[in-house]
Amino acid sequence: MTEANAAAISDERVKQQSGLRKALIRPELGGICGTIIVFSLFLIFAGDSGMFNAQGMMNWSTVSAQFMIIAVGACLLMIAGEFDLSVGSMIGFSGMMIAIFTVTLEWPVWQAILVTFALTVAIGGLNGYIVVRTGLPSFIVTLAFLFILRGFTIYLPQIIERKTIIGGVDRAAEGDWLAALFGGKVLTGFFTWMGEAGIIDVFERGSRAGQPVVEGVPMLIVWAIALVIFGHILLTRTQFGNWIFAAGGDAQAARYVGVPVNRVKILMFMFTAFCATVFATCQVMEFGSAGADRGLLKEFEAIIAVVIGGALLTGGYGSVIGAALGALIFGVVQQGLFFAGVESSLFRVFLGVILLFAVILNTYIRRIITGER
Repeated sequence: MTEANAAAISDERVKQQSGLRKALIRPELGGICGTIIVFSLFLIFAGDSGMFNAQGMMNWSTVSAQFMIIAVGACLLMIAGEFDLSVGSMIGFSGMMIAIFTVTLEWPVWQAILVTFALTVAIGGLNGYIVVRTGLPSFIVTLAFLFILRGFTIYLPQIIERKTIIGGVDRAAEGDWLAALFGGKVLTGFFTWMGEAGIIDVFERGSRAGQPVVEGVPMLIVWAIALVIFGHILLTRTQFGNWIFAAGGDAQAARYVGVPVNRVKILMFMFTAFCATVFATCQVMEFGSAGADRGLLKEFEAIIAVVIGGALLTGGYGSVIGAALGALIFGVVQQGLFFAGVESSLFRVFLGVILLFAVILNTYIRRIITGER
């Protein structure tokens, strides 16, 4: 062994870490442990309730996908060191704008969707611009927009339609190419084949006799998977991903080495608004209507999913995969309590326990491994 190699090995900066050590300090650890515990509990207490047949799995997968879509945006923004408390109001606002453009103004659905995306992403950019230009906490700025957007979501339909729910979007969306990307289903032929082969159940009576109980995979789930993959690659395989970590870890130090911190933060606010609008569009296409109360508390659910997934509230640390696992825990717990016959109001109690457990586990193990205090 040369003297240079010996010096390198003794240098703390290049200290070798075991595979176990690396695994224990991964941000996904809390999400992985929480997912294993949740699935184990429901396999024991609701395994024979239909929760894990084709229809039951599609139910909790769809609910998880809803949380997953907004959790991806919230995760990247939190890693960049900021919060967006207007996500829930953005969901309600963007859904209402699509309905107003489509039903009231009679625009083509594809045009209504594109204009709504442009509007909401611009609002997200405005959020970010105000934060970086004024130095105000993003908590305060987005809290203000939470009320502004919710106010418009209630006010506009009352003034225009004299009601707070606007229906008829489903009729207007029939045959629309862009609406199909948010409200359609994929792999329908595959599920039909599984029904015919007896792999999944089919309806035995009525007008749908012989059809599979699960007709296909909703586009909501497709969007969730696509956004998770995109977010993971962006964060872990690109220079911009390194910039996101740097902006949230130490913004001033990042500026010294040339990271465009302000631009990164503004783009992350825009992406968060984009994810919220994807959620809203899928929801409007599914129900065929928009309601002024849509999206309530979703901002907190997104943040909780991200924290369960291992992200730090202080920024600079987190994982899109972990956030996706946090969202999966959300969906499984929410639907699993129903299948297990447990009072649904206990959902948030269960969720709070999981959140507390995941945060403590992540913090405790990371401190042991890294020597933090």
